[in-house]
Amino acid sequence: MNKTEKVQFVIDTLERLYPETPIPLDHTDPYTLLIAVLMSAQSTDERVNKITPLLFKVADNPYDMVKLTIDEIREIIKPVGLSPMKSKGIHGLSEILIEKHNGEVPQNFEDLEALPAVGHKTASVVMAQAFNVPAFPVDTHIHRLMFRWNLTNGKSVAQTEKDAKRLFPKELWNKLHLQIIYYGREYSPARGWRLENDVITSTIGRKTVINEYNSKKK
Repeated sequence: MNKTEKVQFVIDTLERLYPETPIPLDHTDPYTLLIAVLMSAQSTDERVNKITPLLFKVADNPYDMVKLTIDEIREIIKPVGLSPMKSKGIHGLSEILIEKHNGEVPQNFEDLEALPAVGHKTASVVMAQAFNVPAFPVDTHIHRLMFRWNLTNGKSVAQTEKDAKRLFPKELWNKLHLQIIYYGREYSPARGWRLENDVITSTIGRKTVINEYNSKKK
């Protein structure tokens, strides 16, 4: 298969396996999505979805959030990890949303990435999932799979995002990044990975990755 055929094989396989792509983080609007995505850094969506209802019961908008102290936010979100940084970020970005954006989440990358604790990946998720703007947020699953599939060199997340945007049609980005995440969790995880269950990697995967897997099995 040439590169174009490989890309099409990925698209077709993912569409067959995941025709529907529900957003993994529970939220009700752009603000609650932004907070949930921020909280998901180095945590699992499952854990975040257990904690966000507790936080949003007290504050599900920036005006109520700034009434809480950073310590009060931290106490609620502690189970998701990195709570000192995340609680400061949540309080700080809520203040900025009120001061600069009339309490609304901005719909552009520049303003989103200027918010405390909001990096490019978080901004990309919000742009894609809250505002339906084409973006390709690269998490650890996508970074790992794009390398395994020999569609990027794996040198950096920024390079992986660049390659994904170059290879895949723009109108598919928002759905595709979720499909790859679902596929990575189910068929191509970092730990306990079984190549025989992973149809995409076993069909188009990087030879060195496949050889290394097979040599470990012997």
